Amino acid sequence: MPLPIEVLRQRLYNEILTCKKELRHIISVSDSSLSNFPIEIDLTFVKTPGPFLWEGKVTTRYTHKVKIIITAQYPYQKPIVRWLSPIFHPNIMPSHEGGYVCTKLFDTWTPQATLLMFIKGLETLLSNPNPGNPLGSEACQKAAEYFEKHPYKPPVIVEKTKTEHAPKIVGGAEDGEGKA
Repeated sequence: MPLPIEVLRQRLYNEILTCKKELRHIISVSDSSLSNFPIEIDLTFVKTPGPFLWEGKVTTRYTHKVKIIITAQYPYQKPIVRWLSPIFHPNIMPSHEGGYVCTKLFDTWTPQATLLMFIKGLETLLSNPNPGNPLGSEACQKAAEYFEKHPYKPPVIVEKTKTEHAPKIVGGAEDGEGKA
């Protein structure tokens, strides 16, 4: 049985507010009044490394766009997510193949889970491709084959301090180049 609509709206409002405070990502909501379900949340991951195929080479991309869909059955139903930006990942389909994301990570989803936990789980999945459990698309299969032989080592992003002007990126893709 779903939450009463006012309880759901208040919970979702609080969770979105928490995400905006706790995360560095850009979050916009299709209906800021949270009145019309499903609610679509456009999320742009910022400074978040993930594998990307650029001119035939695997490199790292730091900005990623996704759409998160929250139904009126939330939190009893986990959010639905579609990947919108280019990606080379065995567990995330590129947008031209549907943008589906393997949410096996969330198989233990409970009504106590939050949108913040969901987004942090997506961050973890993004930087930790699992070639042993790829999605069925051609691109995901190719990514799985690649990451079986060449495990992805995302660069560590060191946040800037008050005296620095930009984050430092340490390590990275095999060729040492990163694409945004």
